[in-house]
Amino acid sequence: MTQASTETKTVEPVKPTAHFAVPHAELTEALNLAEFGVPGLPNPPAQCGVLLQTGRDRLTVETFDFWTAVSVTIPAATPVAKGWSLLDFDELKKALAALAAGETKAVANRIPVALAGDLLSTPDMAVPVMVRDLHEFTHPPESVPAMATVDAKAFLSQLERVLPCAGRDDTLPALTAVQMTLEGETLTMAATDRYRFGVATVPADATVQPSEKPLTTLIPADLLRRLAKRLKSYEGPVGIGIIEADVDGVARTTLTVGTARITMRPLEGGLPKYTSLFPTERETSIRVERSTLVRAVKKAAALIKAKAENGAAVTVAWSQDEVLTLFPRIGSEDDRARVKGMEIPAAFTHGTADNVRGSSLSFNPALLLDALRTFPADTLTLHLRPMEDGQGKKPVLLTGGPDVTGDGYRHLLMPVRLDLIR
Repeated sequence: MTQASTETKTVEPVKPTAHFAVPHAELTEALNLAEFGVPGLPNPPAQCGVLLQTGRDRLTVETFDFWTAVSVTIPAATPVAKGWSLLDFDELKKALAALAAGETKAVANRIPVALAGDLLSTPDMAVPVMVRDLHEFTHPPESVPAMATVDAKAFLSQLERVLPCAGRDDTLPALTAVQMTLEGETLTMAATDRYRFGVATVPADATVQPSEKPLTTLIPADLLRRLAKRLKSYEGPVGIGIIEADVDGVARTTLTVGTARITMRPLEGGLPKYTSLFPTERETSIRVERSTLVRAVKKAAALIKAKAENGAAVTVAWSQDEVLTLFPRIGSEDDRARVKGMEIPAAFTHGTADNVRGSSLSFNPALLLDALRTFPADTLTLHLRPMEDGQGKKPVLLTGGPDVTGDGYRHLLMPVRLDLIR
């Protein structure tokens, strides 16, 4: 009887074969975008690499952290034959910066940078970069072609209005995201942390036959905050493609920015049906001077801090003679009776003073200030529901114009219920 021998097959490491030459600035910008897809530690070492693929006068830079995949294509002098190099991302980026040390920014941007397998070089110096095992690298899913495009500046402006509304409680992951819905010629973005709800719309130009039903995705707000910083200097269209679930049940969303494609795995779940939360009718609408209201909130918040009464609310109140003031709710009841509020210029655009005379609304000052900052105009409108026992207890709708439908943006803010504070 003979014992069969077993052989252990070893997989030879893939030798880095990418060859290219590009200006320093273009490679740096590509790596800055690719960083969105680089995982933190602990993670498989190969996944902390950047895949450089070359051939036919182009360089593609790819990263993937299992949730976000980034692919950036830039023109480059390359061989016709394809090549691949999986290099350590962190070391490559640091080496690239080091090779430009001592130069002005203008000069550094123009430095020709070449890669030959794992050897990074400029006309002055060359250095090898750590190679990662390509066999162990999990390749990203395919990106979703753009179904529509939006203007980058309009997209960024509206995105920055809803981002503050996204929650930061990881036990409620759906609320830590921005929900994007592509429907017809409109992209709608929404976010909430249960105390406020921001909804913004952006005109969209379809690049394919629009879907018969709305397409919705839930993108982590932290990723969008980082991306927003990159969009500040970008001019051009932003493409968006949404697959709610493919044949394998995998959902993904791709934002296309120039030659960069950022493909994200959306969070599960969705936001509350906000169409039923936002009022279509109001009892009273009041146009207020935004800058004065901002100043008043800042002063009241500073007094709350000075009195060490963290968590105290600010109150907007209407006197019997219809004067609108804002003051901090600090001290004892006797002290509050002596606090003088700052007068806010206001005018009724719907309803009358009889609806609010002698009543008040109280807010978390930080949330109110965030809401006011999302409106760039000199005035904004507060839409109020009926008061109860002299208090506003239902969410207050803020819009830029006089209509409850808003003008591309609506902000719903929950007041502080004084009757629930012991």
